[in-house]
Amino acid sequence: MIGRMRERVVAACDGASKGNPGPAGWAWVVADATETPDRWEAGPLGKATNNVAELTALERLLAATDPAVPLEIRMDSQYAMKAVTAWLPNWKRNGWKTAAGKPVANQDLVVRIDELLTGREVEFRYVPAHQVDGDRLNDFADRAASQAASAQESAGSALGSPVPPPAPDAPVKAPRRKPAARGGGSSRTLKAKFPGRCGVCGRSYAAGESIAKNASGWGHPECRTAEA
Repeated sequence: MIGRMRERVVAACDGASKGNPGPAGWAWVVADATETPDRWEAGPLGKATNNVAELTALERLLAATDPAVPLEIRMDSQYAMKAVTAWLPNWKRNGWKTAAGKPVANQDLVVRIDELLTGREVEFRYVPAHQVDGDRLNDFADRAASQAASAQESAGSALGSPVPPPAPDAPVKAPRRKPAARGGGSSRTLKAKFPGRCGVCGRSYAAGESIAKNASGWGHPECRTAEA
């Protein structure tokens, strides 16, 4: 557990998947009193989706921090944030089914996170990913998760690991959005002509990868289905 002496802990967590699904990794970082990266941990997941990596990063952060100390968590994954804040209560009421009556994706991780959140003070803060002069804690977690996904090795301050290098996937131009079909978004998937970023989870997709329309634009098909 991380010390009990501070009034509030500021942290960030992130997940990465090289291919979605593909080699995946997770990471969290806790800041010192000046909000500089202090303690961190990252680990591999083998082949997994980006959503699994994002949720795992959150679960590992909650497990590694003192539940008695208020916690601010900075994330660039709208999927993970909404899953455990906006969607979770309805999922529980519906017997772990989505509004469409389908089983909740990644239920085991969501249940574990729900248990870790119970009885503690946690504030979630969304921060956009891959921004010039963006949030440095989120950037650190992003780089550590990317390294863990690529190397498939554990790393962290407790292991004496060096600061993770810059992520290999630099910011890219998002594809132009087409007007939505009359009556709502399309259920079709198509191949992306250009690389871009998912409007739900904030992670990248490559040219030629399957994408689908969701409430926030174009993105990963599994993010669209998880929104319910």
